[in-house]
Amino acid sequence: MEIAATDYHTAGEPFRIVAEGNVEIPGESVLARREHASSSEELERVRRLLCHEPRGHADMYGCFIVPPDDDGADFGVLFWHKDGYSTACGHGTIALGAWAVESGRVEAPRDGDVEVTIDVPSGRVVARVTRSAGAVERVAFRNVPAYVIARGVHAGDVNVDVAYGGAIYAFVPAAELGLPLSAAALPELIRAGREIKAALAGTDVAVHPDDPRLSGIYGTVIHEEIGAAHHRNVVVFADGEVDRSPTGSATSARTALLADEGALEEGASWRNDSIIGTSFRATLVGRVAEGVLSEVEGTAYRTGEHRFVLDPRDDLGTGFVLR
Repeated sequence: MEIAATDYHTAGEPFRIVAEGNVEIPGESVLARREHASSSEELERVRRLLCHEPRGHADMYGCFIVPPDDDGADFGVLFWHKDGYSTACGHGTIALGAWAVESGRVEAPRDGDVEVTIDVPSGRVVARVTRSAGAVERVAFRNVPAYVIARGVHAGDVNVDVAYGGAIYAFVPAAELGLPLSAAALPELIRAGREIKAALAGTDVAVHPDDPRLSGIYGTVIHEEIGAAHHRNVVVFADGEVDRSPTGSATSARTALLADEGALEEGASWRNDSIIGTSFRATLVGRVAEGVLSEVEGTAYRTGEHRFVLDPRDDLGTGFVLR
């Protein structure tokens, strides 16, 4: 097996891009391709090869580029991590915007903006890529509508808010857990995130109202306010994975919560920091029947070009996970 990939990081979170031609994933839509990929042992071998050690690690993230649902998008994408496939990925969308322009897949002016339209499992998103003197400066993506699902939901020993931003998240203030948002407290933060997610599994708040394929609590967002319109969070997603970025889809969902509280007016922005100190800026750009429209802005940088190989003599096969 040989797989070519381009690696980026968005605000410190890795994103490994596998373009078309490496794998074939049938399906009439991106969401249907996600269903096929998650049940295909051949594709699971590829995902494990790219995520697991020694080629990846317990918190690895990436995607397969696939055809879009129709001619209205530039391409489609399936997001994956070490435990499977996600319905949305904001940091990945930011990286894909940069990759599409820097690879020449989408033509862009040397100075100014260009839109990259991407079909993701949760819907269609648009990344606005800004270049200056031929270099990508920043990417802002317009997400699918975000909305509040429930407030004050009992989850173990704490109450949480639940919101959707392309995936369903549980939100809890760090003070409620008695934990600092620091790398030193990471084991306790992971434990708390897993416990909250497990407590909500199978409950009504974990069900997507329109499509069961988008159901499930994807992650727990542990957050705190550190200034005016300035917050910090750590997101524990999948099976105890930790996002190094502030998490784009969770930032979108938190925008819906802040708007619901009256803390964010239309057109207003706020800053969300990660556990490593990187930042996204989110703006409430409008309201629709399904919820609020948000735009999340960040930066992404290419870190490498790779050709991964699985030697048939290798006893470790597609790898292992050691946390």
